[in-house]
Amino acid sequence: MEQEHHHGYIENKANYLNRLKRIEGQARGLQKMVDEEKYCIDILTQISAMTSALESVALGLLDEHLNHCVLHAAQQGGDEADLKIQEASRAIARLVRS
Repeated sequence: MEQEHHHGYIENKANYLNRLKRIEGQARGLQKMVDEEKYCIDILTQISAMTSALESVALGLLDEHLNHCVLHAAQQGGDEADLKIQEASRAIARLVRS
């Protein structure tokens, strides 16, 4: 029987979901600000806050991935380890470019 494998963030799942729900609320707030023709700088300030919140979630997930999935694969060695390291490197590159 194969052992069930969980993602690294599973222990903090509720925290991530709460943070993403707040970000969802920020997105709705931004839509309302545009609909109500609020001042450009105020909208940009809220976009910056939302971007920071998303980056915080992304960095948390990346940290969990490195400390769980990548570490586990590296301990196992072989092709899976190489794949997980390449995958993490590509994810980091995407975060840096954004």
